[in-house]
Amino acid sequence: MPGSDLIMFEEEFGSVDQELQRLQAQANARVVFLVDKNGQLIASAGEVRGLDTTSLASLTAGNIAATGGMAKLLGEKEFSVLFHEGEKDNIHISIIDQRVILVVIFDQRSSLGLVRLRVKKSSEALAKIFQSVDEKSGKEGAQGKVSVSPFAEITDEDIDNLFG
Repeated sequence: MPGSDLIMFEEEFGSVDQELQRLQAQANARVVFLVDKNGQLIASAGEVRGLDTTSLASLTAGNIAATGGMAKLLGEKEFSVLFHEGEKDNIHISIIDQRVILVVIFDQRSSLGLVRLRVKKSSEALAKIFQSVDEKSGKEGAQGKVSVSPFAEITDEDIDNLFG
């Protein structure tokens, strides 16, 4: 399973953004967004005005974590697709490449069947993009080009001296 740290390159981010916009249009969805498993919003497309995307991203990751706990209790690895049906809006949630969460919010202008069909195609495209990200990260890491965190050299003693 890929690491939890995601280093996104500009080219791949553009590809992710294009894929989300394509999915939003083809699925006739209100909003599409991509979240990492830590609850950080990566990208979005559609009618995001008026939506608290930060909270929605965080709650989505929590939903996936809770459902993962239920899956384990039932002897499953995970449930890779979730669906929530509301009076006006519906949410389709899927896990891509075991590392990111794709969320599609749609209303009566679309259908679950259409969303599932389009999500399946977009999931494959997004998985390829993230595989490319992994390959680039691996190559640059092997060449020593990936920067080390500026906080890596800070010790607990340094923190105690700063705040103590």
